[in-house]
Amino acid sequence: MIILFDLDGTLIDSTEAILECFHKAFDFYNYPHPSDAEIKALIGHPLDVMFARLGVQEDRVWDFVTVYKENYREISTLKTKLLPHAKEAVELAATFAELGIVTTKTGKYSEILMEHFGLMQHFKVLIGREHVEHPKPHAEPILKALEAFSEFSKKDVWMIGDTELDLISADAAGVNSIGVLSGYGTKEKLVQFSDVIFGDAYEAVIWLKGRDLSQS
Repeated sequence: MIILFDLDGTLIDSTEAILECFHKAFDFYNYPHPSDAEIKALIGHPLDVMFARLGVQEDRVWDFVTVYKENYREISTLKTKLLPHAKEAVELAATFAELGIVTTKTGKYSEILMEHFGLMQHFKVLIGREHVEHPKPHAEPILKALEAFSEFSKKDVWMIGDTELDLISADAAGVNSIGVLSGYGTKEKLVQFSDVIFGDAYEAVIWLKGRDLSQS
């Protein structure tokens, strides 16, 4: 079995860092600030998409992204925490499956975060925004992650994520998906894209372990 995890809202809570970096970017360019709620509603999308949807002109989006990343590099480990039971989820999953991370966050900083939390060694691959041309909800990030694994059947691949972007990406890639309610997506939204919904990643992994045992 292969289990692919999203990060924000699935394994980690970096809301404080994300909000601070967005506001610093808007401050830097003396630009009208969106509300925290407006920013949080877009978490899961790539940064360039978020800034564009928050009103930044297309030709200036990457300037804002650059300022965001400069600040994020400084505060990410200080203002990001593991979600409850996320560590247990990863450690349990590693006992019966091969693991990967598929995120729209910058892969470089995501790896630093996972090293900081002492979990990176459990993952065979980490695909971030810079590794693909088309981020989630496109299939490319998941298909790219699967290149790191040897022979497998797609019916044994599961993507765990907290937004519809994760679930749509899984469907496009032809793999299974599990929605979790620990992050930014609502149950009403997630059930439109997956038949399997749990409270958090740990509950999802326990369920997958049960499936693995029943099929072995």
